[in-house]
Amino acid sequence: MSSLRFTAESSSDGIRERDFTMGDVPGVLWSPASTDPAPLVLMGHGGGTAKRHRAMVGRARLLVNRCGFHAAVIDAPGHGDRPRSAQDEQDVAALRRAQAAGAPEAPVVVPYNVRLAEQAVPEYRAMLDALQELPEIGTGGPVGYVGFGLGMAIGMPLVAAEPRITAAVFGMTWPDALFEAAKRITVPVEFAMHWDSGRIPREASLALFDTFASAEKSLHAHAGEHVAWHLVEADSATRFFARHLSPA
Repeated sequence: MSSLRFTAESSSDGIRERDFTMGDVPGVLWSPASTDPAPLVLMGHGGGTAKRHRAMVGRARLLVNRCGFHAAVIDAPGHGDRPRSAQDEQDVAALRRAQAAGAPEAPVVVPYNVRLAEQAVPEYRAMLDALQELPEIGTGGPVGYVGFGLGMAIGMPLVAAEPRITAAVFGMTWPDALFEAAKRITVPVEFAMHWDSGRIPREASLALFDTFASAEKSLHAHAGEHVAWHLVEADSATRFFARHLSPA
């Protein structure tokens, strides 16, 4: 994969924001104003969104402002500024048909997410390689990962394969294809779920949480569907990373 190249830069409220590309993969890096080395948190956006979705921007600003960390995200394959392949178009059309018919989404979403993760995991590892070459990040600092939905489907095999990631926050995706990755994840984990989800069975989420091999793991269960829990979990994830990534 091509090396990282910055394409735009701006600053506001003490946060430095830089767009970058790695070949045809676009991303964003948010950083504190200080050039002293600081921990890095990789983020994964949800399905159907992109790197600049409000959830990504909001999480990044919390991590920079409250913790002094760097935060980075890339567009997943077929999302944001990356064109969809013919297979992407077929999978998205199949999902829309299932949703319109009130049919289960998992038979479409799970293999779709697996396919995207197979492409995205090497991209994330290449991004980490490139970002650690920056003096304000470096190779010796801790790295975290946070991802929900598609971001979790990509993040779990990434964390399972990448020893540089030392803490992770996941939540809200179908766990069907993620149990093998969970068995290989031993870093501290915070896992969020909707207790009353009509889409993702509660029992499946609980079984996945039980499968994580982490000695330290916490379960956050919220009543209802996709409501204000995003705000609660963003704040909790920030405190989690502050505990696990900040210098002692």
